[in-house]
Amino acid sequence: MHDQNIYDNEVFFEGYRKLREQPSATNHLVEKPALFSLCPNLSGKRVLDLGCGYGENCREFLHLGASHVTGLDLSEKMLQIAKAENNAERISFVRMSMSDLSALDGTFDVVFSSLAVHYVEDFDQLLAQIHRLLADGGIFLFSQEHPFTTALRKGPRWSQNEDGTINHYNLSDYGIPGIRTTTWIVDGVIKYHRTFSDIVNALSTAGFQLEQMLEPLPGADILAQYPAYQKCYHKPDFLLVRAKKCCV
Repeated sequence: MHDQNIYDNEVFFEGYRKLREQPSATNHLVEKPALFSLCPNLSGKRVLDLGCGYGENCREFLHLGASHVTGLDLSEKMLQIAKAENNAERISFVRMSMSDLSALDGTFDVVFSSLAVHYVEDFDQLLAQIHRLLADGGIFLFSQEHPFTTALRKGPRWSQNEDGTINHYNLSDYGIPGIRTTTWIVDGVIKYHRTFSDIVNALSTAGFQLEQMLEPLPGADILAQYPAYQKCYHKPDFLLVRAKKCCV
């Protein structure tokens, strides 16, 4: 099993930090509002955040009423920022890979993951371990790169006119699941592609009931300020899934 810790690569980390600090970052404008729109009532709930990054979501979960939040991330650089900027009495930050949660103890009412599951090779194992950690009726809510995004293995992503206007997205290799090695800030970033049916069937097999899926798009206000996001109407950037642990 390949366990890449790309976020502790100094060049990658600095490039990622600059991207996330931009006010036009799609994470802030589209993904995060959609993620929290699916958020269940967190009052008194125990929450696990997988791939917590800077920990800002962990702090928001407290504001929404969570009794305790555990933020887990493999990157030491990410956790350093999380502990410096988003630490709180009822937040615990843990350095651990999502690829193997077997050493993680406790029971949680809600498990979140923002834009991290596409880095995990064994999705079936991840779901089985999340299922073990969740209380009966607990919620698993995650976002990931859209399967159309993860599909491509080579070639340009977009077809454009001579003036740079985007005509359409160049979808290819969608039906071939598995590893993808891409260039994003640096060369050699490893992600994993799964089709929609791969994702839904894996959730069902692991004992989850699908409650809702979203492919969020930028609204008119965002398009007016950042016209380049019109391309999302050809191909959304994100897929969000909310699933419930079925009671035995």
